[in-house]
Amino acid sequence: MADDTADRTELSLSIASSMGEVGRDAWNAIANPADERYDPFLDWDFLEALESTGCASPETGWTPRHLLAHNSTGRLVGAAPLYLKTHSRGEFVFDHAWADAFHRAGGRYYPKLLCAVPFTPVTGQRLLAHGPNALAIRHALGQAIADTARQWRVSSAHINFLDDDTWNMLGASGFLLREDQQFHWINHGYATFEDFLGALSSRKRKMLRRERREAQEGLDIVRMTGDDLKPHHWDAFFRFYMDTGGRKWGAPYLNRDFFQLLHERMADKCLIVLALEDGEPIAGALNMIGSDTLYGRYWGRVVDRPFLHFEVCYYQAIDFAIERGLGFVEAGAQGEHKLTRGYEPRLTRSAHWIAHAGFRTAVANYLDSERIAVEEGINELQAYTPFRKGELQQAEDHDEEGF
Repeated sequence: MADDTADRTELSLSIASSMGEVGRDAWNAIANPADERYDPFLDWDFLEALESTGCASPETGWTPRHLLAHNSTGRLVGAAPLYLKTHSRGEFVFDHAWADAFHRAGGRYYPKLLCAVPFTPVTGQRLLAHGPNALAIRHALGQAIADTARQWRVSSAHINFLDDDTWNMLGASGFLLREDQQFHWINHGYATFEDFLGALSSRKRKMLRRERREAQEGLDIVRMTGDDLKPHHWDAFFRFYMDTGGRKWGAPYLNRDFFQLLHERMADKCLIVLALEDGEPIAGALNMIGSDTLYGRYWGRVVDRPFLHFEVCYYQAIDFAIERGLGFVEAGAQGEHKLTRGYEPRLTRSAHWIAHAGFRTAVANYLDSERIAVEEGINELQAYTPFRKGELQQAEDHDEEGF
């Protein structure tokens, strides 16, 4: 049951063992309502593709246990993408040290509950609801996740890459709060890429122009989305993805069948950037397109060239975002090298419920210190953004004009 001061809603809570058990239209109506921002990673098509291709499955340590809330008429009014995890891989909110500490103390950390989009370090709604009772329903979903963890006697429940409002609500409900940082590009009203360059200091502006020039020399850089995407483009991208995944993770999380379903279902939400040498792809990146954000997801290459990574992943993404009038580019987790290329530090947030009282206290104390360090770090990084800074920079720009 959940209640709101303005209204009261009787909720029936249940667990679905796959996205296939949830109606596509019913899920999308609360995950991406027509009058709110579109998040491609919450789309039923995306989440179901992860499961039906075996990427997010019990065999890979991701057992779907999606939380559903129906009202008294049987309509789906709330949901949360929920998984029973037997490891911490593919999450990007790192709790391996917690698991090790709990194990050394004689505890059993896995399995745990995780509310997240698998393999996707992108901030968005996690407790899904829409309409006048949305706040009360989200509160009920958060409490239900903790209650489920308690009933199933798992060590913990985690909700990753949360929007600010839900993060604060969960904190008030007793969840432990965690922060980290990413680097996002923000469109400050630029009409062209040159407008963006004009906002940078002269030294950084020259650096970006040089990097783009050297990266593009002798190559064709092409961007494709929607009907322009063909199977051979996906084949080329997948080859790059497997190369990068094999080097970074040992075993890439996603398979070719997943990308095939992505092509069939969501081609208009996909952007592939390819670098061609003599007509042959040598590098590529996949981005997902939201209503206000371009999300950089995966990249790879078979030829090493200076600055090619920056061009294919960062500068092409900025170019596309400006052309589409998008407000942001999120280029994935980590990477302070993004800072000098116009990507600004932003906080990311997660919430955590810990069953064991003593362990919860230890984690809470750690998170109190960690949040202070993360916020101080972001404040310090702001001083190193490449943007022009006042009269001194204007004089420098004048002195170097024509170079």
